[in-house]
Amino acid sequence: MELLQAEPVIFTGLVFLFSLLIGSFLNVAIHRLPKMMESEWMAQCAELRGEVIPDAPRYSLWLPRSACPKCGHQITALENIPVLSWLWLRGRCSACRTAISGRYPLVELLTAVLSAAAAWKWGVSIQTLGALFLIWTLVALAFIDLDTTLLPDSLTLPLLWLGLLFNLGGHFASLSDAVVGAMAGYGVLWTVFWLFKLATGKDGMGYGDFKLLAVMGAWMGWQMLPITLLLSSVVGATVGVAMIVFIKHDRRVPIPFGPYLAGGGLVALFFGTDLTQAYLAQF
Repeated sequence: MELLQAEPVIFTGLVFLFSLLIGSFLNVAIHRLPKMMESEWMAQCAELRGEVIPDAPRYSLWLPRSACPKCGHQITALENIPVLSWLWLRGRCSACRTAISGRYPLVELLTAVLSAAAAWKWGVSIQTLGALFLIWTLVALAFIDLDTTLLPDSLTLPLLWLGLLFNLGGHFASLSDAVVGAMAGYGVLWTVFWLFKLATGKDGMGYGDFKLLAVMGAWMGWQMLPITLLLSSVVGATVGVAMIVFIKHDRRVPIPFGPYLAGGGLVALFFGTDLTQAYLAQF
């Protein structure tokens, strides 16, 4: 511990390498968790209809082993090294040569870079440990929402309670600020949702977005909610308009807001205090 505290470069490098492995696991979670949820919903519907629930093969985050979706080739240990294996295989399955999405190494690198940034910022500390859990879960939530427009309660709710538990010690915010932040984060988007629905008769966003903003408030306190909302709204609106104008995105197809909330929250985590102080200094 003394060595890691004295040599932040070594600590940051170790966190980077470890987080590459976490990023590889997040790729599995991003792919499988929505499928597990869908399977559970189908079983619940069958039970409510009084139908016999068919036996399904065991499917979890751990089993079965990862395999090529095209030919079923099981990924070996050497083919599962984060980033390097994708480069070595030139982005293709070793058995059937089907292209492997470049998003897999992207998720691994994004997770590792953000984690290394947290390690560099807070060093060997409880803040780094908390930031790592927050970063890893936000990465998973962002990509799941991007793929499915779902923000699973199995990730958002534990992360919400973990944020409040973490701030019992006031590591990112006081407990009172964290509690108010969780309440305000949920309440702000809940209010926007109902105002929009009363005005248009349509749902403007999902309840998962309320919970995700509550997560930001629970981890960072209510003070970070304005900058999180501002950044996520501006970027989300810009991207949405660009998609409609340039790629003719159908306006009736919802655009997930979770990735922008996660991005805004991460900016607030690293730079929120500095940005807020710089803004207030103008007055």
